[in-house]
Amino acid sequence: MSIAVCRGAFSIGLIALCCSLPGLAAQDAKPSATEIVRRTIENECARGDHASYMFRDFKQTIKGSQTKLIVETRDATAGMLVEVDGKPLTPEQKKAENDRLNYLIHDPEALQKKRKEEKEDEDRTLRIMKALPDAFIYEADGTEEGSADIGREGHQLLRLKFRPNPRYSPPSHTEQVLTGMQGYLLVDEQEHRIAKIDGTLFKDVGFGWGILGHLDKGGKFLVQQADVGNRHWEVTRMNLDFTGKILLFKSLKIKSTEIFSDFRPAPVNLSFKEGVELLRKQHEEMANNHAAKQPAKSADVQPTLH
Repeated sequence: MSIAVCRGAFSIGLIALCCSLPGLAAQDAKPSATEIVRRTIENECARGDHASYMFRDFKQTIKGSQTKLIVETRDATAGMLVEVDGKPLTPEQKKAENDRLNYLIHDPEALQKKRKEEKEDEDRTLRIMKALPDAFIYEADGTEEGSADIGREGHQLLRLKFRPNPRYSPPSHTEQVLTGMQGYLLVDEQEHRIAKIDGTLFKDVGFGWGILGHLDKGGKFLVQQADVGNRHWEVTRMNLDFTGKILLFKSLKIKSTEIFSDFRPAPVNLSFKEGVELLRKQHEEMANNHAAKQPAKSADVQPTLH
């Protein structure tokens, strides 16, 4: 995911000059904040980076926490649960997780359904991304320093405040949430990548044109991205905090923090089955390393008899 922004606003006189003399100084004129966002989105949507990665996914919700090992394959994303509330899986939990993975491996229809759901999520994300240049009005708001988790270390990130564009009309219910959101972006202008999106709902927002439900004022959304190596960017953190209603009567409460870490390149063109085998091997190595670091139990030391 990525978005871009411009550092400064231009004076009215400079804009008028560039418009009246299109053949002069046009190449030197700095693009507007909206134009930077538009160029960045075009760059993000057109990227052909299909490298596969392995990583760790830690998710905290009101029900507790889960840690998964994830690998991207040509068939679908393979994820294996390895911890619940910071503890290794019980034998029953291990069996349930292995049964789930084996079911996906051996049932083509189930794997096809999973791949279809992932594609639908990607399409919704793409729709939101493409709407960003038109859905908001952007204003330069200084710079911040990139880090290992946000952007790229050593790079200056442009900070852009955004608010809804009153002229924007969402083409579908997917984009409706944007009409009630304001916040800021951090953009790596050198890489044309979004480093952070931090948005808050300043009013209630209906989705499905209010027929399917609504999200309450005060809901928050945060996504961070970073260069995880070799100029490959991945999401490193995602926070969601929303309440609302579904179908006007069922309460909706979404509150989660998800942290993605330990990124490493995965073998090219893995099948889903090969991805699961790789995860199982990785988990076994982690368990062995953990056991090797444990101190010897005092019960193993026998007392000396006199």
